[in-house]
Amino acid sequence: MKLKESGENYLEAILILKKELGNVRSIDVAHHLNVSKPSVSVAMKNLREEGFLVVDELGNITLTEQGMQIADNMYERHHVLAKALMALGVSKETAYEDSCKIEHDLSQESFLKIKEFLEKYNRPD
Repeated sequence: MKLKESGENYLEAILILKKELGNVRSIDVAHHLNVSKPSVSVAMKNLREEGFLVVDELGNITLTEQGMQIADNMYERHHVLAKALMALGVSKETAYEDSCKIEHDLSQESFLKIKEFLEKYNRPD
């Protein structure tokens, strides 16, 4: 299933927060993405209904296998694209902001070629 950009952003945010905090709740996602709690509630409901995450009785959010695949993919794209932009001389802050926008629309073919190029020339993080 193809998610909208916002859904991909929510899943990636949950993955990042899980690495940082351990347990993730809706309020953490709201703060991370700088969106309202009601917006997060609607998104969590939709993502839960589509099978991308589960929320336990304490409000802790866990990605399903399907949700984790998408989150991992977005996370990798974000970092690889930021590295590519930084290799071109873009500041770290701008590179990460721009990579967040690019990661959703870039074809898999182009992404893989950028990744291959970075690996070939061994660009550090």
